[in-house]
Amino acid sequence: MQYSAYYVEEKDGAFSASISELELEKPEDGFVQIKVSHSSLNYKDALSASGNKGVTRNYPFVPGIDAAGIISDGNSSHFAEGDEVIVTGYDMGMNTPGGFGEYVNVPAVWVVKKPTNLNSLEAMSIGTAGLTAAASVLKIYESSKASDLPVLVSGATGGVGSIGVILMSKLGKEVSALTGKPSSVDFLKSIGADNIIMRDEYLETPSKAMERPLFSSAIDTVGGNVLSKILPQISPHGVVACCGNVAGIEVNTTVFPFILRGITLSGIDSAESSIEFKSSIWNKFADEWKLDLSSMIKVVTKENLQQEIDLILEGGQQGRVVLKHGE
Repeated sequence: MQYSAYYVEEKDGAFSASISELELEKPEDGFVQIKVSHSSLNYKDALSASGNKGVTRNYPFVPGIDAAGIISDGNSSHFAEGDEVIVTGYDMGMNTPGGFGEYVNVPAVWVVKKPTNLNSLEAMSIGTAGLTAAASVLKIYESSKASDLPVLVSGATGGVGSIGVILMSKLGKEVSALTGKPSSVDFLKSIGADNIIMRDEYLETPSKAMERPLFSSAIDTVGGNVLSKILPQISPHGVVACCGNVAGIEVNTTVFPFILRGITLSGIDSAESSIEFKSSIWNKFADEWKLDLSSMIKVVTKENLQQEIDLILEGGQQGRVVLKHGE
């Protein structure tokens, strides 16, 4: 049996993608086979699709770190054929073929049963980006001291940032959204941002060792000079959840925000978090954190996926892109 996939190939150091028919293999012991109905586009997927060997070592390859669908071959005692499931992160879409194909074979321990109050489209509107945002929000609520200052969300139009804005607003926090896109002001206000900060203006003045506290906590999705600027502006005992590096991997700071204000810089890696943690987050999204993301998602097919990949690599993506397989 063959299945259709967005297939990235390497030839003489150049990478190209096509919609290809691939042979479907039986899952190994302890693995399950999922017939994928929906996936989503994340920055890591775009890197894999463009030949980034730091993400995907060997090509040809099928990207896609998120997938939702039904068990089509349950070679495991944990799942039965027909179970509706979600799998996000771990090695899927990095070195294990991922959700940009109509089928995936993955270890059963990577898979969670989809909550009944969440359909596959909704789940992939959230995806790894939403799990990362949720993990950041939880870290802030678990560790930070109460403050009336706003929460800052950087990279606020991206997948993680936009869901972070929505969640913080839903939980009653004043939200300041940091963006490099003047055209996205109305979008950010529509999803719950109270204050819009333009990145270029924000970075005009050099970072100082300490500054007047401006934010209670922050979700930083970009790293680099933005994170360097944020740290001295966090109020005492605040938390900065760090979950991205598109602005750079180096941070220029001092110990002062940590030893004089007791702030916490907390790394977020939802892709490798425990399956129990992921299951608890999906249950939240199906219940008290139920979100209507329909106004900020774009549903695409494999045939028009490449233009969305190009857009996210250029920094022009807004909201979430969901890949729908089949008719």
